[in-house]
Amino acid sequence: MLDESARVETAVTEALVSRETSPRSASDYEVVRRTIEFILENWRDQPQMPEIAGHLGMDPVRLQRLFARWCGLTPKCFLQAITLDNAKRLLDQQATVLETAYEAGLSGPGRLHDLFVVHEAMTPGEYRARGGGLTITYGFHESLFGEALVMTTPRGLAGLAFADGADGRAAMLEDMTRRWPAAEYVRDEAATEATARRIFDTGAWSPDTPLRVVLIGSDFEVRVWETLLGIPFGRATTYGDVASRIGRPTAARAVGAAIGRNPISFVVPCHRVVAGTGRLTGYHWGLTRKRAMLGWERAICEGSDLAS
Repeated sequence: MLDESARVETAVTEALVSRETSPRSASDYEVVRRTIEFILENWRDQPQMPEIAGHLGMDPVRLQRLFARWCGLTPKCFLQAITLDNAKRLLDQQATVLETAYEAGLSGPGRLHDLFVVHEAMTPGEYRARGGGLTITYGFHESLFGEALVMTTPRGLAGLAFADGADGRAAMLEDMTRRWPAAEYVRDEAATEATARRIFDTGAWSPDTPLRVVLIGSDFEVRVWETLLGIPFGRATTYGDVASRIGRPTAARAVGAAIGRNPISFVVPCHRVVAGTGRLTGYHWGLTRKRAMLGWERAICEGSDLAS
């Protein structure tokens, strides 16, 4: 059976060769051929219509109509098919999803999966104590998005961070422990293994066994992080929308700062927040990783075979 990108490419090719070979149709054929070539070479960058059209020196609306007339689908649909197929291939080969590094469409998914998180916030007094009297157990574990630092307390998951390579481990640990400098830290991978597996194994995501997290931050930060937990899997929202949801519509910049301080990456899905223009903006653990998380979620939403 042909995979999705092969099916689309075959259909496009058949459509192209079936056209007339008049001078005008030959010119149109060249435009469509160059469009396909550009998308195939640049799918990882997820070029939008203005960029594609600019590469060909054409008006975006005219290019979209021409492409759809010849191929039966829009350039965006062709791009999504290519992107999804490459994500599937990487997952089937058990490659790290970080290698996909793509930004797929962020519209609503057909199927929803989530971590089924239940959360609680530490009291203001506990937060002001900077972790004093708190024992945090931590361990390093392999994950879909690179090596992960998992930090737990008796009340639940308190921290999740990511590193690139051996040199990144120390920096990642320093970044996280600096947030709660008065806490006691105990390294114990055996103790954090079950939590790490629960986070990254989609087969373990169940409302019957919710993942417990504890939010350690200021009142404002906790309100922002709780709002992030309400963004559905596979969807995205903007900083301004998060600000509006917490009743601070003019505080998008402060919201952005709170999102940047989110200590529980991925589980508290700060990667699902984008700029008002739809562009991906900075992510504390790297913009490539943010693209990978969004792409991985999109791939799962597109096909149940990726959820296993």
